[in-house]
Amino acid sequence: MAKRAAPEVNAGSMADIAFLLLIFFLVTTTIAKDKGLLRSLPPIDDSIVEPPIIKQKNLFTVLINRNNQLLVEDEEMPLEDLRKAAIAFLDNGGGTNPAGESCDYCKGEKDESSSDHPEKAIISMKHDRETTYEKYMDVQNELVAAYNFLREREADRLYRKYYPEADKVFTAMLEEKEKNQFSKDEKLNERIETIKNLFPMKLSEAEPDKN
Repeated sequence: MAKRAAPEVNAGSMADIAFLLLIFFLVTTTIAKDKGLLRSLPPIDDSIVEPPIIKQKNLFTVLINRNNQLLVEDEEMPLEDLRKAAIAFLDNGGGTNPAGESCDYCKGEKDESSSDHPEKAIISMKHDRETTYEKYMDVQNELVAAYNFLREREADRLYRKYYPEADKVFTAMLEEKEKNQFSKDEKLNERIETIKNLFPMKLSEAEPDKN
């Protein structure tokens, strides 16, 4: 008795179906975006310079412990109060800068127990190895926001007439610089550097605790 040939399965359209499924999953899948910090690292300096003596009142200590608790000046503080506290420290203006000039643009309390001048004010941030990255990012953002707030204020005071319709003058200046990054706008660069020098970002990060 003759054997019947086994029926063949038509797989001609299987490749098309697989391709459509692949496209479907690529379109519908949400890819998580990595979070990061936009920072410009300082250039390497091989010269040996003796570190300056920093007064304790010119140092604003911020610590995140292993339990993600925020400690500012050794006292627990909620995250939503950090920006205000950092602004008060940076804007205090209770003394003079290295050139002996007082901060005539500072609007702080001029408390003698707080920072002397924005050029001397240093924010020291320290975290534990068990601190979560999310908490670290949140604290960093609040500290940077304090600097941006003060720079925005001074940009508004000095250069508002150049950007009368801008809600955020310093941001508008930076955006204009980015748009014209291939052209040498010396006046714009000079204005941005002037604002940055009024409140220089001196944000120091100490090594995390090992235990």
